[in-house]
Amino acid sequence: MAGGKATAVSGWAAARGRACLLLDYSGCGTSSGDFAEGTLSRWREEVVALIEAHCPGPVVLVGSSMGGWLMLLVALALPGRIAGLVGIAAAPDFTAWGFDEAQKRILLGEGRLVEPNPHGDTPLVTTRAFWESGEALRVLHVQLPIDCPVRLLHGLADADVPYQRSWELAQQLRSADVQITYVKKG
Repeated sequence: MAGGKATAVSGWAAARGRACLLLDYSGCGTSSGDFAEGTLSRWREEVVALIEAHCPGPVVLVGSSMGGWLMLLVALALPGRIAGLVGIAAAPDFTAWGFDEAQKRILLGEGRLVEPNPHGDTPLVTTRAFWESGEALRVLHVQLPIDCPVRLLHGLADADVPYQRSWELAQQLRSADVQITYVKKG
């Protein structure tokens, strides 16, 4: 909740008198819990519960990377409540394209994959439960019944989420109001 993107969105909303709900998924950032117990389905349900408890009326969802995948899952879970989506390097289905075969064998065989974290000191831990949840919640193989305006922002130099993912996502959204902005050196 204290990252640059989150504080920028919060500041934008405050300057315009808009409500803004920021959250870290359980076990992430400042939220309590054990990250290793997190799955996409669990985090989707947590976000849905928070929106239902604290956000009356239509909402605009903003998600970055994995949060972009969760944004889509929440939009699918709350049809009629979503006024718009903003995906920043959205990474839907990364369990399919973000792991090579050797990593998938480790996940299935050992139950967890531990890797160096290019963004921090603590290693990245992916559990079999997380990976299986992601595989069960893949969305890019079907048309997504999302009709609200969608804005996708993606850096062409993104080392984690290939910019082509935004194009693939745009093709799967049913909405006729989808715009992608690519940032050349972003």
